[in-house]
Amino acid sequence: MQIIWKGQSCFQIISSTGKNNHVSIVVDPYEEGIGLRVPKLEADILLVTHKHSDHNNVKAVSAASPEESKSPFLIDGPGEYEIKEVFVQGISSWHDDKEGKEQGENTIYTIETEELKLCHLGDIGQKEITDEQLEQIGEVDVLMIPVGGVGTISAKEAVNIMSQIEPKITIPMHYQIPKLNKKIDGVDKFLKAVGVKSVQPISKLTIKKKDVSEEEAKIIVLEP
Repeated sequence: MQIIWKGQSCFQIISSTGKNNHVSIVVDPYEEGIGLRVPKLEADILLVTHKHSDHNNVKAVSAASPEESKSPFLIDGPGEYEIKEVFVQGISSWHDDKEGKEQGENTIYTIETEELKLCHLGDIGQKEITDEQLEQIGEVDVLMIPVGGVGTISAKEAVNIMSQIEPKITIPMHYQIPKLNKKIDGVDKFLKAVGVKSVQPISKLTIKKKDVSEEEAKIIVLEP
């Protein structure tokens, strides 16, 4: 499996589901209004966590297999889905800590493929995960968590939610990067809060189940 970060909360996940069979999953494509160039993306499955323009540019994503479908299979809310041997669960959450009164709803997604479970928290604004959400999320191998604050959780709140979920690998997202015209915190604040002095960013995470350590939790920083 390959996990590639495109900036903000946008990821492309490429999973191998058999010999010469690959499934492409894209989460939260953004519009150019945020200052970043919209990447060319193809997907079999497209996940949108909420309706804000820096997360729901579905028109930017074309079908990975146009001979099978004219557009990706779109999931934009809670529920359970199975597409091409990939299991996706959408879990209701809030974009703020006032039960959606300010920013509305957000969907947490878990993605199960290649014997790994990924969790993308979207623009979660809750200061902590509820017991019901935690039960639905379950055991997580790779967690994608916002850390930049301003409309979503802060670095300190991200550390708190990490301690609730206890993922094997954490990938921070939704923080300040060059050209992004939203003023949010950088990843350094999160790394300091979690007690990591420095992390060498990598272009993509290539991972298999055997690479996941039960003993040692890791922080992976990806280059956009």
